Amino acid sequence: QGQLVESGGGLVQAGGSLRLSCTASGLTFDDYAMGWFRQAPGKEREGVAGISPSGSRTLYADSVQGRVTISRDNAKNTLYLQMNSLKPEDTGMYYCATGRWPFKTVTLDPRRYAYWGQGTQVTVSS
Repeated sequence: QGQLVESGGGLVQAGGSLRLSCTASGLTFDDYAMGWFRQAPGKEREGVAGISPSGSRTLYADSVQGRVTISRDNAKNTLYLQMNSLKPEDTGMYYCATGRWPFKTVTLDPRRYAYWGQGTQVTVSS
């Protein structure tokens, strides 16, 4: 079973940018599709972006389309989420996740994911 560790969160003003990272260990990283999710207080966890094992296919939530880019470096076992033009409604705990092998599906449905990191907090002030 693999381990996922997120980093890069913080406090940023509206309109600013952040780059989140997720480092994976204990799994063959390029065998797995990956996803980023977020959860605000009192709200359900929602999918933000997903990416295929090779990185050739990506999927974004409508709420972040055009402002967010998901990418991966399979040589470094690392997943990224570049977030630009941040809004206060982007505030939440951000998680990276993957599913049980073989997990090739690019999806934003959190029910399809089995392994989660501990999360990194993103706070956007107005």
